[in-house]
Amino acid sequence: MRHDEPAWTPPPQAPGQEPPRQMRRILRLFRPYRGRLAIVGLLVCAASLVSVATPFLLREILDTAIPQGRTGLLSLLALGMILSAVVTSVFGVLQTLISTSVGQRVMHDLRTAVYGRLQSMSLAFFTRTRTGEVQSRIANDIGGMQATVTSTATSLVSNLTSVIATIVAMLALDWRLTVVSLLLLPGFVWISRRVGRERKKIATQRQKQMAAMAATVTESLSVSGIVLGRTMGRADSLTKSFADESERLVDLEIRSNMAGRWRMAVISIVMAAMPAVIYWSAGLAFQMGGPTVSIGTLVAFVSLQQGLFRPTVSLLSTGVQIQTSLALFQRIFEYLDLPVDISEPEKPVRLDTIKGEVRFEDVEFRYEEHVERAEPSGHAEGAEPSEHAEHDGRGGRPGPTLQGIDLVIPAGGSLAVVGATGSGKSTLSHLVPRLYDVTGGRVTLDGVDVRDLDFDTLARAVGVVSQETYLFHASVADNLRFAKPDATDEELVAAARAAQIHDHIASLPDGYDTVVGERGHRFSGGEKQRLAIARTILRDPPVLILDEATSALDTRTERAVQEAIDALSADRTTLTIAHRLSTVRGADQIVVLDGGRTAERGTHEELLARDGRYAALVRRDAQLEPTP
Repeated sequence: MRHDEPAWTPPPQAPGQEPPRQMRRILRLFRPYRGRLAIVGLLVCAASLVSVATPFLLREILDTAIPQGRTGLLSLLALGMILSAVVTSVFGVLQTLISTSVGQRVMHDLRTAVYGRLQSMSLAFFTRTRTGEVQSRIANDIGGMQATVTSTATSLVSNLTSVIATIVAMLALDWRLTVVSLLLLPGFVWISRRVGRERKKIATQRQKQMAAMAATVTESLSVSGIVLGRTMGRADSLTKSFADESERLVDLEIRSNMAGRWRMAVISIVMAAMPAVIYWSAGLAFQMGGPTVSIGTLVAFVSLQQGLFRPTVSLLSTGVQIQTSLALFQRIFEYLDLPVDISEPEKPVRLDTIKGEVRFEDVEFRYEEHVERAEPSGHAEGAEPSEHAEHDGRGGRPGPTLQGIDLVIPAGGSLAVVGATGSGKSTLSHLVPRLYDVTGGRVTLDGVDVRDLDFDTLARAVGVVSQETYLFHASVADNLRFAKPDATDEELVAAARAAQIHDHIASLPDGYDTVVGERGHRFSGGEKQRLAIARTILRDPPVLILDEATSALDTRTERAVQEAIDALSADRTTLTIAHRLSTVRGADQIVVLDGGRTAERGTHEELLARDGRYAALVRRDAQLEPTP
């Protein structure tokens, strides 16, 4: 396969063609459920036909059964009206059950598709997108479509069928009164379309504001956010900022709900006044000697006309709702259309046995290329790079972050990478597990380009222990089993012992069932690191990446964690990204990066003898070491 192909970008759509294209795409979401929707359509049509029969039964009661005193016919016709109501109600319940089921399945499909697409994005996407924005797309945007996907389709078919059946019945009763009733309908349709376009614009602004507010909540109400806010004395300021965000949302919600309300109210008033117009027209025609209409026909017609009022207004409202929902669908489709630049090839290579040799062959990496691919068109305004950007040494600067990197780590060997902040150390480590893909050259595992490997092989092969240890809000056992779901209790204990954390876990009141808290805040930095090491030991990868795993720890804790790391690194291919040079002196080879290029390489003793950049870094560390 080719690895230099540019990321796919969708062709621009003409503004006038976007809504039809979007509607076709929305309809495709329901394609797997066409059988159930066909049943709903049959129920809707049957219910509409049965309900239309009622005015005809009423006409016979008024024109025939009552004037002629035919009690039997009267009872039969009245029973028919009752049965019509019962059948219509039963059909309505069944169609609601089926349509709601279909709608919820469609929402499930959308949620799963968005989540799956996000799981396949490169790290660049998440370093440029606020977590709250992502959560809002999945929760608020898809949740906001619930009414549309669960009831709109049924409502559309039901109301359309009712309107057509009612108009046909009205024409059968009296075509002249029907013409009078339908004169204003085109104007109503035009008004509803205007209202729909207005609400769609407001809905887009509202969802963006909801995403911004969700991002604020996610950032400021996390454990880290609370600690930062209180220690900086910004709690009141954060509360005011949230209040301002909420106030803007209130304004948009009011505008959304009130948009076109007066115009729709005019439609309702006119529709409600139509019976009076019908009675007035019939009476005027009778007084002027025109064709007479029987009382039964007139009452039946008004009953049909009133029946036409409800589905017509509902149909117009559904059209408005559909146009409003297009804004939500557009935001979801933006995420579904993000090009996936980290994907498996069509015929991936699977390695059953992994030796662990890693090679960097003329590697180049340009961060801005990944940002352009990962940036959604609906990216939240004002979003900032995540905290990882600085740590990774990228900072969003132009030009290559890495260039001309040629390195070999033999199976079971160790390589340490050092350098100043921003030299590209962490970025280099991210290329092996494919958190990013190289933009030039290649990275190989046992001679196979990592981009040609299947994801399962790569996940089994490469383990990562980073400075930023992430623990789920779950028990210690659940966090460890994230690496190996079928791990036994004995395996958990063995991994914890190897990581020198078992004794601490055992001393806790709930032992391995202890809940670690959000992001593991119930544990110290060193304890979290040792839990991460235990988790990696359970995974047992042949290739290990240590990304500044001890740089944030004090000297005493670092020694304890380093002992666990040494146990973890034994007999594994190890790539160590280090800030403290004391942790890399025993590496088989040390590489110094400067500006994304290899400045020096060799063993600790060789580099000290050259008295170059590495020696300068060692002297700097010696000056920073605390005096015992």
